[in-house]
Amino acid sequence: MSESKSVLQGFKDFLMRGNVIELAVAVVVGAAFTNIVNAVVKGVINPIVGAFGSQNLDNYKTCLTTCVVDKKTGEFTDGIYILWGSVLSAVLTFLITAGVVYFLMILPMNKWKERVDARKPVDDSPAEPTEVELLAEIRDALIAQRNGSPSASSAPDAVATVITQKSQS
Repeated sequence: MSESKSVLQGFKDFLMRGNVIELAVAVVVGAAFTNIVNAVVKGVINPIVGAFGSQNLDNYKTCLTTCVVDKKTGEFTDGIYILWGSVLSAVLTFLITAGVVYFLMILPMNKWKERVDARKPVDDSPAEPTEVELLAEIRDALIAQRNGSPSASSAPDAVATVITQKSQS
């Protein structure tokens, strides 16, 4: 019984995280945005394309093999054909969606982040040594200690200093 409570509690904790709720909101807004983009494609793009041919991009297709066309409806009844108009419509929908997301959401957010970062004070403190640099210092100190070089007397102090620096970062 306690295991099922812990599983349910874990599921509740998962649902109450901010990321899950934000993702759910994004999906709902994305679904509503899809309707807007589809309306733009059907109401604006398709009529522009229709000036050169059919308003319905799904009507654009190419036959790969000998296709039989129904004389009354004008549709292919036999053969293999590629629906390149549907692909074109999907590509246009994607490009419009990507453009709107970039120009109305990503670009303004990046500009805002740049302004916020510009207001932050600049950190002029020296950069912390990297892990590789610390390991190189330890290696050099140990080699100097083993070889009994003139700096060997300070080698244990150097190792202790490097280890202290590493533990503080």
